[in-house]
Amino acid sequence: MLKRVFKLVLKTFLVIVLALGTYMLAAFTLPNITVNNSFVNKKEGVKIYIVSNGVHTDIVVPVKNKNRDWTKLFPPESFDVKDSIYNYMAFGWGDKGFYLDTPTWGDLTFSTAFKAAFGIGSTAMHVRYLKLPNIIPDKTVALIIDEKSYNELIQLIEKSFEKTNDAVIKIDHPGYNDHDRFYEANGTYSAFKTCNVWTNTCLKTIGVKVSVWSPFSKGLINSLKQN
Repeated sequence: MLKRVFKLVLKTFLVIVLALGTYMLAAFTLPNITVNNSFVNKKEGVKIYIVSNGVHTDIVVPVKNKNRDWTKLFPPESFDVKDSIYNYMAFGWGDKGFYLDTPTWGDLTFSTAFKAAFGIGSTAMHVRYLKLPNIIPDKTVALIIDEKSYNELIQLIEKSFEKTNDAVIKIDHPGYNDHDRFYEANGTYSAFKTCNVWTNTCLKTIGVKVSVWSPFSKGLINSLKQN
């Protein structure tokens, strides 16, 4: 009996090690393979930024232009900011538990990490008003895309929000400061669909040269630097 249990435990352990090894191999290999290789930054168009904090990436876009006025969906007064001062908005998609319960890595619990990795928890959108993107050379990439691509990007971002009667659903959470808020999101987060995969997929869909798949921010940023 003990021998049979030992074999089962050993087999399970080997399967886990193999699965983890395969995942890590893909996570460090596929970001180096790019799609939409004919993409080039436009001379004229809409300037957007992809900003990383080293772990998570946001898509940063203008608060207002002729294509979109984000203040209609996210009134500045609900963020305690003055619209005239803030020229950009950052959008990030991710696991709700990570966003709300883990403001720092010291707050991370096994339960939160487990739920996120295996797609058990729900998701949220993190929205921030920014005066200017925080330009850190190895963590920020600027892209200029045409209006058609920007309109497609707008639609992808909006589709990521859960809505009721065309209104986004604000989560009862104060945010990290006075210029950011959280909203209910569509989709399921997992080790295979991370916040960075969301960013990567949005950019891939609108034709930007980007990784085939990149669960980590570094691979995504490195692929974007090739543009």
